Amino acid sequence: MAQSTEAFWVIAPGQGEIRREPLRDAGPGEVLVRTLFTAISRGTESLVMRGEVPASEFQRMRAPFQEGEFPFPVKYGYASVGVVESGDADLLGRRVFCLYPHQSRYVVAAGAVTPIPEALPPARAVLAANMETALNAIWDAAPGPGDRITVIGAGVIGALVAYLCARLPGTDVELLDIDPARSALAGILGCRFRLPEQASGERDLVIHASGHPVGLRTALRLAGEEATVLELSWYGTREVELPLGGAFHSKRLSLRSSQVGRLPAARVPRWSSGRRLETALALLQDARLDALVNEESPFPLLPASLRRLAADAGGVLCHRIRYEEP
Repeated sequence: MAQSTEAFWVIAPGQGEIRREPLRDAGPGEVLVRTLFTAISRGTESLVMRGEVPASEFQRMRAPFQEGEFPFPVKYGYASVGVVESGDADLLGRRVFCLYPHQSRYVVAAGAVTPIPEALPPARAVLAANMETALNAIWDAAPGPGDRITVIGAGVIGALVAYLCARLPGTDVELLDIDPARSALAGILGCRFRLPEQASGERDLVIHASGHPVGLRTALRLAGEEATVLELSWYGTREVELPLGGAFHSKRLSLRSSQVGRLPAARVPRWSSGRRLETALALLQDARLDALVNEESPFPLLPASLRRLAADAGGVLCHRIRYEEP
């Protein structure tokens, strides 16, 4: 009897559906994975759901196992945790992470999955792609011990960046957000919370991850002389105006971007994306990071869940999708 799987597709602005598709057996050097959890990458997947991926970025923004073409219909996503049911004997029964879209079962090359550390709960492992992004940002920003660092935007990426910065000796890390409720999260992650009007100035490093232009303008205001402002937000088709007059030139500020699709040049000779993902999974072995997942729903409700998040995420950090046992 032929196997089948269920997969989520975005089919129009604000519309998605779950489709039943045929599923082949795993061949030599492949694995069949049964999904346990996936996570919605709220920023990027909201842009995909709204059809706001710029035409110039159609190829660069392709997910590793994306099917279909932007804008629609498209099968998108890259945070899947599952268990290997068949295929490569060395991986059989292992819990693994894969950069795969939202789908109940799938077949990929054995090298496309990364085993999850035994001490890492699968439900937390869905944050691996987010931790990869945060780790890449840390490499690009190059914070040092004792630095005064501000991270703007207490979403999942900003919170993870602040968490990593706070682990450096002697750093003074402020996590900025317009939502006072994020104060508890900052405390859990080991940094101080500030509303924008409370923020300290003359910072050595400012990392912007709010996704809003006003946050980037705040970052420029808080940066000290010769400081770096690192931009993690992706605005899709939106244009952003910045105040590059005033003290921007006299303070000799550096404004640069960071994007997880490419390793920093200085690390390319020694690092691979696989090594980076393994490191991200290892860094997730801290129970405090469970605070970043504050909403969960079953897979059949994914079309409605993503439609709501794309319209107004409210106080949602990471929204995890749960797949039922067979």
